[in-house]
Amino acid sequence: MADWNPSLYLQYGAERTRPAIELLARITLDNVTSIVDLGCGPGNSTALLKQRWPAADITGVDNSPAMLEEARHALPECRFVESDIRQYKPGLPLSLIYANASLQWVPDHYTLLPHLVSLLRLNGVLAIQMPDNWLEPTHVAMREVAYEQGYPDRGREPLPGVYAYYDILSDTGCEVDIWRTTYFHKMSSHQAIIDWVSATGLRPWLQELNESEQNNFLKRYLQLLEEQYPLQENGQILLAFPRLFIIAKRVP
Repeated sequence: MADWNPSLYLQYGAERTRPAIELLARITLDNVTSIVDLGCGPGNSTALLKQRWPAADITGVDNSPAMLEEARHALPECRFVESDIRQYKPGLPLSLIYANASLQWVPDHYTLLPHLVSLLRLNGVLAIQMPDNWLEPTHVAMREVAYEQGYPDRGREPLPGVYAYYDILSDTGCEVDIWRTTYFHKMSSHQAIIDWVSATGLRPWLQELNESEQNNFLKRYLQLLEEQYPLQENGQILLAFPRLFIIAKRVP
């Protein structure tokens, strides 16, 4: 897959950082010495962790060289490592594993989450936030256009769901808190919605297409968005964006 585009991702930086802030607010840890930010991206979430626990040893992990370059420039006092989330192993058990909008890209959560819990020290916390928009019109339309135009399914898998996550994490010996929040982001146009998803969910669908194929895909995708997202009276569009939050504490 082509590398991520930090500038495009940060075009809606405030909207993308808000869930990270709200996830962080629900973490009730005091003695935090070691933190890993899984899927740290350009470092916007890592900066929040550094503000909250300035004395902690913080490592950001991502598989995008472009994102890591941006993060290292923004936070030279933190450590950043290029690695697949599934392969990363810290030297010592961690106080906190923080994964904001990253684990939805990693398959097989039935294996992944127990592995991440095993990296925690006792009373350590696994904090997760993931977009839960697989059934939203933005993502349904991606699959519909691909089907119409004869392309294979390149989207990410649907999340296992609240009840599955509760069982997965409870079985590892964690206390589990799960909640779901739907944000309604104000978009200035249907093209703005495309700009939003082009930095994330739309990337896999377009990466193997040539310029002409991309243009045809986006033209049809825009038509479907216009059908699904009505204009408000002031001309704005409200983009519903559900997100799933999980706090899992490894208890003795």
